[in-house]
Amino acid sequence: MNKKIHLPIATFINMAAVVVGSLLGLWLNNIFPEEMKDIIFQAIGLGTLVIGLLMCLKIQDGYMLLFIFSLIIGGIIGQAIGVDEVLVSLGDSLKTSLNVGEGLFTEGLVTAFLLFCVGSMTILGAIEEGLSGKRELLLIKSTLDGITSVAFAATYGIGVLFSIIPMLLVQGGITLAAGRLESFFTPSILSQISVTGGALILAIGINMLKLGEINIENLLPSIVVVVIFTTLYDKFLKKKDEN
Repeated sequence: MNKKIHLPIATFINMAAVVVGSLLGLWLNNIFPEEMKDIIFQAIGLGTLVIGLLMCLKIQDGYMLLFIFSLIIGGIIGQAIGVDEVLVSLGDSLKTSLNVGEGLFTEGLVTAFLLFCVGSMTILGAIEEGLSGKRELLLIKSTLDGITSVAFAATYGIGVLFSIIPMLLVQGGITLAAGRLESFFTPSILSQISVTGGALILAIGINMLKLGEINIENLLPSIVVVVIFTTLYDKFLKKKDEN
């Protein structure tokens, strides 16, 4: 007997929260003087550093080298295929279609996507909704994302609002495919995704505070690479234990 498929209702609520928060942030951006915007930008940068650092500190014992190699290989892949150029091109096309003249559109979209969609709460909440229809975890996440989107939209502009598109694809997609993905997302894979995402969020904070210039877009493939590496590593450990 087939299991009942639950629609990603919580994801739709999450998207609505981001839209409302982003619109409020855009409104606040129009009334704040430049000096106020600068201090807000710095405060968000510091907060982003802390979020990324806390996520990175959750790395499991024995997975550190796997995490580092995933960043390296993912960065090489991203640089080779030019992920940054592809995202900028897509962002420019979207800006042209919408007649939006904002220079930080793509940065806002990528930044918001990482903050809203790369983490164990996203995956666990989406799977929980898909399997049982429980939405408590994603509703909590929706509240947090809505609040965060106010600050980030005031900083990056309307690109933050359009992060709801990849949110629908990733978070909503996981909910619809929850039955098949439940056994795939093991605790170690969830941890490694969260840690790698934390490193990229840490990089966002570094860029925001102008402590360096990290090409975050070209590091995005690291998230896929770390899933592959962790899956292979876990299979190796399991086979080793059996022997």
